Amino acid sequence: MPEADESPAQSPLSAKAITAAIAILAVSAFVMILNETVLSVALPQLMREFEVSATTVQWLTTGFLLTMAVVIPTTGFLLQRFTLRRLFLVAISLFLVGTVLATVAPSFAVVLVARVLQAAGTAMVMPLLMTTTLTLVQPMHRGTVMGLNSIVISVGPAVGPTLSGIVIEAFNWRWVFGFMVPIAVAALLIGATLMPRIGGGGRAALDLPSVVLSLLGFGGLVTATSTVSDLANGSLVPLVAGVVGIGGLVWFVIRQRSLVARGSGRALLDLSPFTQRSFTLSVVLVMVAMGTMLGTVIVLPMFAQSVLGLSVLATGLMLLPGGVTQGLLSPFVGRLYDAVGPLPLVVPGTILLAAAEWWMVTIDAGTTVPTIIAMHVLFSIGMSLVLTPMLTHALSGVPVRLYGHGSAIVNALQQLAGAIGIAAMVGGLAWGAAMSGVAGPAGEAAGVRTAFVVAGIIALIGVACAPFIGRRSTPQGA
Repeated sequence: MPEADESPAQSPLSAKAITAAIAILAVSAFVMILNETVLSVALPQLMREFEVSATTVQWLTTGFLLTMAVVIPTTGFLLQRFTLRRLFLVAISLFLVGTVLATVAPSFAVVLVARVLQAAGTAMVMPLLMTTTLTLVQPMHRGTVMGLNSIVISVGPAVGPTLSGIVIEAFNWRWVFGFMVPIAVAALLIGATLMPRIGGGGRAALDLPSVVLSLLGFGGLVTATSTVSDLANGSLVPLVAGVVGIGGLVWFVIRQRSLVARGSGRALLDLSPFTQRSFTLSVVLVMVAMGTMLGTVIVLPMFAQSVLGLSVLATGLMLLPGGVTQGLLSPFVGRLYDAVGPLPLVVPGTILLAAAEWWMVTIDAGTTVPTIIAMHVLFSIGMSLVLTPMLTHALSGVPVRLYGHGSAIVNALQQLAGAIGIAAMVGGLAWGAAMSGVAGPAGEAAGVRTAFVVAGIIALIGVACAPFIGRRSTPQGA
């Protein structure tokens, strides 16, 4: 019987084997997800070395998010078709090849190709981690394990600038990737030995029209949001990409619903989980959290370096307390979720998120580094109270056979939310600086304040949704 159709209680694996599988996936995913933000403080070096513009160099981030958004929707099909071990080995191999290529890249184009390979591997591992946890861990312990998993998902991007700042200060940007190579090699070797051959076994054929529509839909939306600031220069790319993205996504949804209704088993992404209110609201809150977090960890370094004049290393260290706070709290929040459910955690969490973003609206050239650290720590506390419970709650009532599809939906929309959050806040920064009529640090500070107004508004969506989350659901076995 395929693993996707088993209940967690029926897993034939020992507790030791389950722990090993999840640990390998978690460590691998942590290293991979660092790549979402690891280059945020290295972009100036890359611009100088390869003689490219700021618009061009941003494609190292945009291309990563774009690849993630395109590949993740296919993981629901892949999880049903192939075993956990095979998918993991393919994912870590793609990531390793991309990382080695980035380390020795002779040109910007090669770095971009390397980022695409890294993102393809990362896109496969994240749903693997979530689906394996949901399938193998007993429901009463899932909150605790998902708390540990959320360290990967949220703390990785938060500490990425810190770690890369330390490495760049001591060496150069290539070593940001170079230090990842031995870790990826170790994960590949250990995974080849210990990763269980479970799951898979499905025989449904890949629906190629769905893949194309997924590419157009998710790819178009990520491209549109990531390039929206180009509208100020008269570029039509964001508008065209947006139209293509929305049209492709609508057509994609229609096709998936049609394939599910026909019972063909060929749906690339079964959207049935959206019929559950708990899943839909949880996904909205995860998107709010990820959008504000990724936007914040991009904008704060810009402010620190351009307005406060901090070095790359100092900027990275400024974000470290928040990342550490979130990492320490997440496992405890997971245990609280197991004990009290989502509501007592998510309501105060969204309030703290929004409060931190609106506090950041007050920053200017006179704001001290300790004050910024306090703002970021408050934000990180709110993140830990929202992300861990919502990642668990989103899939808690989804039928076991749809775990792969549910986790693919959550991960795909996380990436889309991240791209939107970054684009919205960076766009707000540019608009606010231009509207201030002031040049230099004062204009930059005005732009940053506008960016955090945008983030504050997004965070208020979370505050409005949180009270309706409801109680924990019990997973269905079919």
